[in-house]
Amino acid sequence: MSSTVSPLAPKNVPDMPLIAGVRLATAEAGIRYKNRTDVLLAVMDKGTAVAGVFTKSKCPSAPVEWCRAKLKGGKARALVVNSGNANAFTGKTGRASTALTAKIAAKAVGCSEGEIFLASTGVIGEPLDATKFDGVLGRLAETAEPGDYLAAAKAIMTTDTFPKVATATVKLGKAKVTINGMAKGAGMIAPDMATMLSFIFTDAPIAPAALQALLKAGVEDTFNAVTIDGDTSTSDTLLAFATGAAAEHGAPKISRASDPRLKAFAKAFNQVLANLSEQVARDGEGARKLVEITVEGAKTKASARRIAMSIANSPLVKTAIAGEDANWGRVVMAVGKAGEPADRDKLSISFNGIRVAKSGARDPSYDEVQVSEAMKAPEIAILVSLGLGKGRDRVLTCDLTKEYVAINGDYRS
Repeated sequence: MSSTVSPLAPKNVPDMPLIAGVRLATAEAGIRYKNRTDVLLAVMDKGTAVAGVFTKSKCPSAPVEWCRAKLKGGKARALVVNSGNANAFTGKTGRASTALTAKIAAKAVGCSEGEIFLASTGVIGEPLDATKFDGVLGRLAETAEPGDYLAAAKAIMTTDTFPKVATATVKLGKAKVTINGMAKGAGMIAPDMATMLSFIFTDAPIAPAALQALLKAGVEDTFNAVTIDGDTSTSDTLLAFATGAAAEHGAPKISRASDPRLKAFAKAFNQVLANLSEQVARDGEGARKLVEITVEGAKTKASARRIAMSIANSPLVKTAIAGEDANWGRVVMAVGKAGEPADRDKLSISFNGIRVAKSGARDPSYDEVQVSEAMKAPEIAILVSLGLGKGRDRVLTCDLTKEYVAINGDYRS
């Protein structure tokens, strides 16, 4: 956790309303850090539905494996998240740690171990001493309150420079329902489900299958459209919890994601995901510029996505942006290497609305002074027009600075 906040951090932090059926508490368990909170316990009322999407890494963490197995039950009573140790690549010891953590949490909350969900973030390969949760989780279960999401978000930070929270309120039937979310992530961020850790809570009465479908669809153009460094974490976890408490106020019970009554809720739900995923991009390790890359005129949306990701993950493109250099040659390189349909002589490129390349060559009206001034902005928009079809997509990334190297060079120190 950095003491220097990213210059790209949101200027305003939203007031996070209470959600009936959710209580939160944090503590210092001494997992790795000193003098800071490093464990979060969220306690949910009985009957809370749960959905989740996880990393596609072939080397997943023990908590990811645990959650995948327990997700089949569709119900959750508690979430335990720790920072400082990812409990990944820890073999049988890691699996034993998750089992012990779940056992301690289940006793503290008064539920079955199958209703406990876990997430860990931090160093890979170090054993997690789950005995440190003994007593701590019991204390947290007693003191948990339906309150401080900002404190909860702070407890799960690693190299993040600011806590990430988002909220939305929307009508479901005749009732008002709330969606609150938090996320952590600044490095080892590349889309392949939902990059980083993120947790969404709502009082809407949505069945597990419908919530799962909503979540799976929602990540595609939000968390899966963000990359910091092209590295997919072993621990990526996005969990959504629906307590159903709003049913008492007239919210209809939703069993299918295709239910037309869910349309406004789905839009608000996706807005929360989009807000959180942008905050992750804004907090990229060492980032000084938020970069939006839009590819249009591709053969398909999928093709546009792959080309946009090729650009976003290029160290040469990202370092040029850090140097405030509108080096369209590097963008051309990234388009060409993507392995997708492209025609050099139809390619056009713009930086912050200024076209620098047209029809496969430098734009005749190119003005170095004008473009250089535009590249000083904290937010850079790159538009690539392929001229081949109607496929369009957009991804978020950030620049690559010396600070990124410093942070990751010292990560285990």
